[in-house]
Amino acid sequence: MANRYNHCMQQPADAPTFRSKVFLLVQRVPSGRVTTYGQIAAMIPPPLRTDPPGYKRVAAQWVGRAMSHAPEDLPWHRVISHQGRISLPAGSRAAAIQRMRLEAEGVRFDHNGRIALDHFGWEGPDAEWLEEQGLWLAPPLAKPRLVQLDLFQDGTGGS
Repeated sequence: MANRYNHCMQQPADAPTFRSKVFLLVQRVPSGRVTTYGQIAAMIPPPLRTDPPGYKRVAAQWVGRAMSHAPEDLPWHRVISHQGRISLPAGSRAAAIQRMRLEAEGVRFDHNGRIALDHFGWEGPDAEWLEEQGLWLAPPLAKPRLVQLDLFQDGTGGS
């Protein structure tokens, strides 16, 4: 029996429409900022005949596949992995170009090759624009960091 939702597809049933939504969002990522494949996916509602939980599992991969069809003028280099890393193969020419373009825009990498999403991450367009486009507001990119406070003024830990 066929799965009526077919959420394990390699791409959405209407790939051109999905790609156009991806490109519309990526075009809005400002210079000096990055977003993730998952963040873009979270702003795009599940396509028709797609099981929402299944979509959630594959949507970021679909965004990645869409990005492989990106037009030259799209700022593709501003889309990275949820770990804050470039997703292209390490040492590849494309990864080097992506890093070079991001650094030219002021994005900084740590010694492990990661970008601080809490500093350089883009949370997406405003809610009104998203609604006009039939898109969704996505959850925040970076979780707030916990800060340990020294409750003792002398810094000795008390007593």
